[in-house]
Amino acid sequence: MAQIQVKLVRSAIDRPERQKRTVQSLGLNKLNSTAQHEVNPSIMGMVKSVQHLLQVTEL
Repeated sequence: MAQIQVKLVRSAIDRPERQKRTVQSLGLNKLNSTAQHEVNPSIMGMVKSVQHLLQVTEL
């Protein structure tokens, strides 16, 4: 199955609590941290909700 790599490129400070929790559930803690995930509807929904904070690349 396809995989994506997400990288936190903008800070979650001063963002709504829901967006902070979404970033954390994607496995991203600090700025420039990366995580790899399988492509599925739940992951893509989380990525879409905080896409303004992330950089997404396909692997």
